[in-house]
Amino acid sequence: MPERPLRVGLSGTGFGVRAHLPALRAHPAFELVAVASPSSALRVASERGIPHAFASCIEMVAAIDLDAVVVASPPFAHRDDVGAALSRRLHVLCEKPFALSVAEAEELVRAADDAGTVCGLVHEFRFIPQRAAIKELVANGHLGEIREIEITHLSRFLATDRQRPRGWWFDRRRGGGIAGALLSHLIDAATWTVGRAPRAYCGRVRTAVVERTDSSGRFRSEADDGAFALVDYGGGTIARLTADGTCAVESFTFAVHGSARTAVASGTTPFDLRLFTVDDDETAELECTPPPYRRFAAVDPHVPYVMELYDHFAAAIAGRPHALPTFREALETQRVLEAIGYSTDNTSSATSS
Repeated sequence: MPERPLRVGLSGTGFGVRAHLPALRAHPAFELVAVASPSSALRVASERGIPHAFASCIEMVAAIDLDAVVVASPPFAHRDDVGAALSRRLHVLCEKPFALSVAEAEELVRAADDAGTVCGLVHEFRFIPQRAAIKELVANGHLGEIREIEITHLSRFLATDRQRPRGWWFDRRRGGGIAGALLSHLIDAATWTVGRAPRAYCGRVRTAVVERTDSSGRFRSEADDGAFALVDYGGGTIARLTADGTCAVESFTFAVHGSARTAVASGTTPFDLRLFTVDDDETAELECTPPPYRRFAAVDPHVPYVMELYDHFAAAIAGRPHALPTFREALETQRVLEAIGYSTDNTSSATSS
């Protein structure tokens, strides 16, 4: 750990308050000293005892001394928030989706290179024990040559027209939709597991429930509620990725099919997985070591894994070995997202190779 806690400013009070705030408060390497939001920073700061509140990340980084900024604002604000932090040469941890387009993502990668600070993406699901175990099985050759990766996340949280109020989440131009919210995690998971960048990709986004209702009446969704990608990693390895919020069931499956055997983790959600290896002779369940911060799951199921992510953020800042998801990896994810239709610069499904 650093000699003193790193002073952190948090931009965004949605998922930022739900997961990042408790993680930062509990982690010994960090001190949360400021929060930024155009609508709720003052209230959150008052309720949570945070010393400083600002209307924007730009104001926050200009007004007080910080070591790092956590960008948990909506996707349409990432470019400005990350840019403001990097202009001050601060370390940055940014929520996914990284940007609204490949062009924006490339701009942020260049800014990070110029700043020379530690920059990472919030792909906390990498640290779920069953996923980490699958990566280890791949790395040690236990599965043989990797032929196919299958990751499917089915949910009902967008199944009807009344399950979420209107806002940026339903506006494609502001980064709404399930491709950015969920498929980005699945792309990162496949790339991280394989250990190399995609070579080619295709797919599409889909909006099944267009007309929706909230307490203010009817509105029209312009964002996707299903996203589907086929990714070629070369060497005979293909990934099939599905994120669909309009299903009747909650289900998560992460399978890696190799020439020797299959590893499959499955459960109702990404947090309650059981891991098996399967071949012609037997099916064996593998026990995984519980996450080190599991006691914080009572706050929110994301918090234990966000705290592990902060372990790696702190290690990277201190120059120690780490597994922090990088901006360059996020750029590769952004290329896949844009190819299937998630981009302010691209409204149709596409293919890239």
